Amino acid sequence: MKHLILIGFLLLVVGLQAGIKKSNLKILYVGGSPDINTISEKIDSLTVTQSVTRRMASFEKMLKQYFKQVMVIRAEDYRASLSDDYDVTIMDGRPREIEPEVRKTDAAGRIVEYKRPGYLPYDFDRPMLMIAEMSSLLGSRIGLKTDWYCLCLDADAHHIRMDHPVFNGPFPMKMTIKMKPTPEAARDLPYFKGGFAPDSLPMWRVQKEGYSTKPGVRVGMVSRPGGFEDSPEAEVISGGVSAKTLDAVAIGRHGNFLHWGFAASPADMTEEAKTVFANAVVYISQFAGQTPIARKYDDGIITRDGLRMLAYTATYACFESLLKAEQESQKMMEQMKQTALEKQSKGEELNSLEQMCLNYRASEPRSYEENLQERFPELYLLFGADEKGYADYFANNADYFMPKPGSYGFIIDEDARSLGISNKDPRILDQAICLMEEGTNAAKGERLLKRYTLCHFETAAEWRSWFEANKSRLFFTESGGWVFMVNTRDKNVAGNDYPVESAKSPVKPEEIAETDDQNPVRWGITEERLPNGNRQIVLRAKIHLGYHIYACVAESDPFIPTTVEFRLPDGAVKVGDLKHSSGKAYNNAGTVVYEKEAVFRQEIKGSGKITCVVGYQCCNDQICMPPAEVELKVK
Repeated sequence: MKHLILIGFLLLVVGLQAGIKKSNLKILYVGGSPDINTISEKIDSLTVTQSVTRRMASFEKMLKQYFKQVMVIRAEDYRASLSDDYDVTIMDGRPREIEPEVRKTDAAGRIVEYKRPGYLPYDFDRPMLMIAEMSSLLGSRIGLKTDWYCLCLDADAHHIRMDHPVFNGPFPMKMTIKMKPTPEAARDLPYFKGGFAPDSLPMWRVQKEGYSTKPGVRVGMVSRPGGFEDSPEAEVISGGVSAKTLDAVAIGRHGNFLHWGFAASPADMTEEAKTVFANAVVYISQFAGQTPIARKYDDGIITRDGLRMLAYTATYACFESLLKAEQESQKMMEQMKQTALEKQSKGEELNSLEQMCLNYRASEPRSYEENLQERFPELYLLFGADEKGYADYFANNADYFMPKPGSYGFIIDEDARSLGISNKDPRILDQAICLMEEGTNAAKGERLLKRYTLCHFETAAEWRSWFEANKSRLFFTESGGWVFMVNTRDKNVAGNDYPVESAKSPVKPEEIAETDDQNPVRWGITEERLPNGNRQIVLRAKIHLGYHIYACVAESDPFIPTTVEFRLPDGAVKVGDLKHSSGKAYNNAGTVVYEKEAVFRQEIKGSGKITCVVGYQCCNDQICMPPAEVELKVK
C-alpha cells in the first residue's frame, strides 16, 4: 500500500512538472557558491567543492523545468559580455574581478577611501538576478541599493507584496501563509513602518530549513531598507525573518538587478518558492537596458529613516529596554562566572571564555539622565532629561536634517530651515534659484543648489533653465547621496552624472587637521580620476569659525587674495580653468571672502607628480595675519 501511495505521489509530481508551460527566455546560471555555511564555519575544500557541484546541478534541474534554454557555467568562467546573449543572468557565484579593491589611508593609518572590488561594468544593463550576498559583492562597486545589511536571513518571508507579479505569474501557484511569532530581534525595536511590531506575523515558507533550525545551512542576506524605495527604479518586494528590523529587504529590485536574499538551492526550497523564483526570473527580464538612476556608493549613508531610531533612543521606554537587557546580560555573566569558579575550585581546566568570566565585574547601572548625556552630548546641553524636548527637536526639524560629515549622524541644514522648505521638496531648488536671480542672498542659493543636486552650473540662468525643463521629473534620493535627480536615463540630461560627482566627493573631515585660533586655516589635497581618464586635483581649506580668507579683493582694499599655482611634470597640462567654490560678499567695495571652507578643483591631463602652491591671507574681525604660503604635493 505504501509503495502504491509513493508511486502515486511521484506520478502527481511528474504530472505537475509536465503541466508547466516553459518560457522561451534564455537563462544563464553562474554557479560557484556552496549550500553550506562557509563564512562563519571552516569547511574543508573537498566538502565545499562537492556542495557547489550539487547546488549547480539542483539549479540546472529546476531552471530547465521552467525555461527551454538554460546554460550553466562556473563563476570563474563568467564575463559580463556573456550576458548579452541571454535574457537573464542568475549570479550564484563570485566571478573574477575587473577592478581591484581600493583602500587609501592617511598618515595615521585611518581609512579615508575604500571601494570593494568591481565585478561588473558600471553601465551593465542586462537583467540580472543575484542570490544572497552576491547582491552586495557584485553590486557595491556600481552603487546598487542591494547592500549588505546583515547576513542573517532565515527561511521565512513576511511583509510580502502579494499583488506583485512575482507572486502571480506567469507560472501559477498558490501561496501558503501561516501566522508565526515575530522574530525576537525585531520585537524590542520600533518598527519603521509605524509603532512596535506585533507578536505574530503572516509568513510564507521559502526554504525547508533555515540556519535557526539546522546548523550549517547557508545563510541569506537582507539589504538596508533606509532609502531603498526613494528612487523610481527601486522596489521592495518582500521582507524576511532576520536579525534586523522588519522592513529589511529580503527580495527587492534596483533597476535591472533583482535581489533574491534567500540562500537555499532548489533542493532545499519549498515547491512554492521554486515557482516564485522562476517568476522572479521572468519579471526581471523585462528591465533590459533600465540601469539604476540613483546610485548608492556609501552603503552606510544615513537616511531619514534613522531619525525614528534616534528619536526612540531618547525616550524613557528605550532606556528601560536597554536597562532590562543590561540586567539580563549581567545575570548571565554572573552565572557563567559562578560556573567557572566552581570548576576552578575543583582543579578543572578552564577554557578562554571561562577565564574571561573570572574577571567579570558588574557595572553600576546608568540613570536615564546619564544615558542621554552619553548618547546626545550636544542635545543634552539643551534639554537635559526633558524627554519631550528631544521628541520635539526631532519632529520639528525632520524636514531640515542632513548627514553630518564624517559620522553616522545628522545636523540641521540652517539654509533650508531659514527658508522653511524641506530639503526634499523640489520647491527648495526653485527658491534657491530665486535667491541667485534676485541677488538677495546668492551665496545661500548656490550652496543649496550644489548641496542637493549633482549639477555644476555657474549662473542663475543655467540653473533656471535646467529646473524648468526637469521639475516634473525630479525626485529626492537620500540613499543615493541626499540629492535631487531626474527620472530619466537620457545621458544628455544634466543632474544624474554620478561618475563626475563621485570624483568630486568631498574630503572627509579627518583627512584635514582640525583648526584652532593658532591654526585657523588647514589645507588638504586629493586626486581623483574623472570618467574621461583625466585627473582632478581637489584643494580644500578648512577655516576656523570667525575667520576668513579672500576669494577676490577690490582695488580699494588692502587684503591678499588666495592664489593657486600648479607645478606640473613634463607632458601634463591643465584642462580648462581653475574652478572654485562660491564665496561671501565682505563689503560694498566688491571684496569676496571664504568662510568655513574653500574648495578649488583643477582638471589635469597627464601623469606624474604634481605640486600645488597656495598663497593666502587669513583674517578675523579684529586682526589680519601675515600672508602665508603652503606647498601641497600629490602623486
